[in-house]
Amino acid sequence: MSKSNAVTLILFIVLTVAGGSLIGFFSIPGPWYQALEKPSFNPPNWVFGPVWTVLYVLIGIAGARVWIRERGGVLPKLWFAQIVFNFMWPLVFFTMQRPDLSLPVLIAMLASILAFIFMAWGRDRPSALMFIPYAMWVSFAGLLNAAIWWLNRT
Repeated sequence: MSKSNAVTLILFIVLTVAGGSLIGFFSIPGPWYQALEKPSFNPPNWVFGPVWTVLYVLIGIAGARVWIRERGGVLPKLWFAQIVFNFMWPLVFFTMQRPDLSLPVLIAMLASILAFIFMAWGRDRPSALMFIPYAMWVSFAGLLNAAIWWLNRT
């Protein structure tokens, strides 16, 4: 790996993890979230930090790979689209306290993740594979988001 590619890889990982952490800091679930009725399959709060950290590392690696291989191509564009939706979702759900509006954001995020996997499958299989756990977790998050919205609608 060249020095510039190593720098790109490190930057993508650091910026993705740091960005996710910063968004998490500004959208900490507070009393509003604690008071919501949640489905029986809602995981304990401590699960989310480690899961997202691992996913953000994988997302960062995949982003660096596609950026290095085809800067300006469709894969980097899909990568940036999904990260925008990813960072937007907690702000809408937790900060704005709008599970109803966060669900379309999450659906757009999942669509961009699945499009990334589909497009990367023949071009950069490792990047596509790194997005599969992400797609699974976001699918679960969508189910959780929908259940919370349904249980707490007025």
